Amino acid sequence: MGIPRYSKPELIKDFFSFCKDNDVEFVDFRFTDIKGVWHHMAYSISALSEETFHNGIPFDASSIKAWQPIQHSDMILLPEPIRYFIDPFTADTTVVVFCDVWDIYKDQPYERCPRSLAKKAVEHLKKTGIGDMVYIGPENEFFIFDSIKIRDAVNCQYYEIDSEEGEWNRDRSFEGGINSGHRPGTKGGYFPVPPVDSMMDLRAEIVKVLNQVGLETFVVHHEVAQGQGEVGVKFGDLVEAADNVQKLKYVVKMVAHLNGKTATFMPKPLFGDNGSGMHTHVSIWKAGENLFSGQKYQGLSDSALHFLGGVLKHARSVAAFTNASTNSYKRLIPGFEAPSILTYSAQNRSASVRIPYGVSGKSARLEFRFPDSSANPYLAFSCILMAGLDGIVNKTDPGEPMDIDLFELTLDEIREKGIKQMPHTLRTAMEEMLLDRKYLKEGDVFTESFIQIYKSFKFETEIWPWEGRPHPFEFISTYSC
Repeated sequence: MGIPRYSKPELIKDFFSFCKDNDVEFVDFRFTDIKGVWHHMAYSISALSEETFHNGIPFDASSIKAWQPIQHSDMILLPEPIRYFIDPFTADTTVVVFCDVWDIYKDQPYERCPRSLAKKAVEHLKKTGIGDMVYIGPENEFFIFDSIKIRDAVNCQYYEIDSEEGEWNRDRSFEGGINSGHRPGTKGGYFPVPPVDSMMDLRAEIVKVLNQVGLETFVVHHEVAQGQGEVGVKFGDLVEAADNVQKLKYVVKMVAHLNGKTATFMPKPLFGDNGSGMHTHVSIWKAGENLFSGQKYQGLSDSALHFLGGVLKHARSVAAFTNASTNSYKRLIPGFEAPSILTYSAQNRSASVRIPYGVSGKSARLEFRFPDSSANPYLAFSCILMAGLDGIVNKTDPGEPMDIDLFELTLDEIREKGIKQMPHTLRTAMEEMLLDRKYLKEGDVFTESFIQIYKSFKFETEIWPWEGRPHPFEFISTYSC
């Protein structure tokens, strides 16, 4: 078959016109690995032509973790001339282009390319006849710190975070300045005005840059924890929403970096304070109509409730992709507004799935509150879609809503009520996914080969290394035994 020629050549022409009009000197081709890390390679604009977009760009895929072996290392980047943007951080005018990966050995989209997998998930939705569009609206929370020190050695496991907002700095003497004393404190960041909120101007700068790269933003605020923030970005279709998460992470990290600070989307960097999530809003549409709008609970349809039922049924498996780090499960513990209890409710932020206030008609949607930003967005959104479609196909009952404050329930009460919880570790989530993976493989979206590679990658790079290292608290609890 060979590499497919791009089906919309007019977009390629538009791209080169854009480059000419903006005096672009370099084109930066970016792609995403299994973990969700963005990689790139740049070309001088003079070295590129329209044929480059049709023929693709060869690269060495053996240097990317969990991709190709050295003896089959060649792969092709397929640039897609949509959502490209001028990089606001480069010295020379550089345009960034999203790419998929083409497998030259199987002559098909590379099954380990998350962006290609996400496109398969959308095609699967269309083939089911259930809908023709899925809209995703992620809310990515993040932390901005002044510095972080890390040591990982045979005799030492250590990290230290610092932030001007940290309550641990209340008695600190600052060189060349005074200690203002204005700090949010633990769980106190939602959302006092400056000077307690020290990041207002920094967030404003982030918003301006996000607008430059083509993202439409709305709410901007300090979050609950010290050093924590959020910038709301408009929803998009599944692939667009995942692309936008990659843009958002890049901009937040770079703006913080250029201001002498460091940003992270790590779910739980601070002990004893709230963590960061990626609340994910979802709706399915067909022929311009929102299939989640109806006359059932809180204005939802049967399809919406069945979709919800599917995600709740498979949530402990879905977690392997939506809560994809060992650190994810330090966020999902009681006491920190953590949505770890698998039930749903209207307006209730203690449930793992919420129906936002005032939704109806076109705005009808479900908000899944358990995902976090350590997830690869292409895989997380695809996994949620696959679980929900399984629920629609099988008319899965989500059960009754729970409108009580679930954070007040004890573990015994949770068990007595028969409520499922999110897994407590990444290992458990991975084991649940391996036992409950049939829904992922529908339409050959998540192939068995991909699932096995993902399993190996997570165990070898995160689970086993984390389990094998002593933790400082273990010395408190065990050293003198």
